[in-house]
Amino acid sequence: MTQIRGLISFDLPSDYIERIEGVSAVLKVQKSPREKELLELVKDADILFAGFFSPEMFLEAKKLKWIQTVGAGVDRFLLPEVMKSPVIITNASGVHPTPISEHVIGMMLCFCRKLHFHIRNQMERKWERYSREQIEELPGKTVGIVGLGRIGEEVAKKAKNLGMKVIATRRNLMPPTPAYVDKLIHPENLKELLAESDFVVLTLPLTKETQGMIGEPQLKTMKRTSYLINVSRGKIVQENKLIQALKEGWIAGAGLDTFEKEPLPPDSELWEMKNVIITPHVAGSTKHYLDRLTDIFCENLKRYLRNEPLINVVDKTIGY
Repeated sequence: MTQIRGLISFDLPSDYIERIEGVSAVLKVQKSPREKELLELVKDADILFAGFFSPEMFLEAKKLKWIQTVGAGVDRFLLPEVMKSPVIITNASGVHPTPISEHVIGMMLCFCRKLHFHIRNQMERKWERYSREQIEELPGKTVGIVGLGRIGEEVAKKAKNLGMKVIATRRNLMPPTPAYVDKLIHPENLKELLAESDFVVLTLPLTKETQGMIGEPQLKTMKRTSYLINVSRGKIVQENKLIQALKEGWIAGAGLDTFEKEPLPPDSELWEMKNVIITPHVAGSTKHYLDRLTDIFCENLKRYLRNEPLINVVDKTIGY
């Protein structure tokens, strides 16, 4: 069989590379995290296991047939040249549901128990207690999950197990509705979810349709006592309107793992807001990440070599 050349464009440890090479003797695997070197190596690559990626790389990749991304979101890969090409893109869907859903639940618990305030007070050596009326519980609360994909489903399961009511949006409303979802609605009816939810959780991809979809009308539709949690992409939320909402009390607070610009600029007003929890795009992080990611890639390599359909194939026209 003809030799297949694979290129890894991030610093993957050697034991994972050995697992990849063990899939087949016809595989020749090379690795580099350095941009200049990648521009040369990609010229002969059939497969790109992509961490670093650039338009220049793709233009040099004349033999490329398949890109496996290291994350679930693929917005940075959907260049006009890639869109027009026959190159297949597969993503890392399946790696993130556990860590991201735990991150979401953690943020909800922090807001209910006021842990974010207590942590700030600890730094200031301040002994301040909140009244019983200010401390809330998750059971009986409503979570609205915007985008019921694999991550959204795991958030829904955990929330339901904690006694919460679950509302979610999904394009496909064909029955049966998942047992852990109380109400499934079409994205066109997003306002219904926003108006009913105590926590609004964004777990949808960044596409032309979703960019900037959470702005002033949506934030003003939410309860004044509700919280926005974003673990998807920062550009889905109009950040200037979110800041206004937090300052003027349209909503109670926000848990943010992603931002319009990353790293979040030091002069952003979000840093100083006491009703905001900020994490630096780490909701999907886990020590199991590379194991799960390599499992997905190896499974797809076997399928590719057998000329079978790959898993996690991205529809480039819709962006996920």
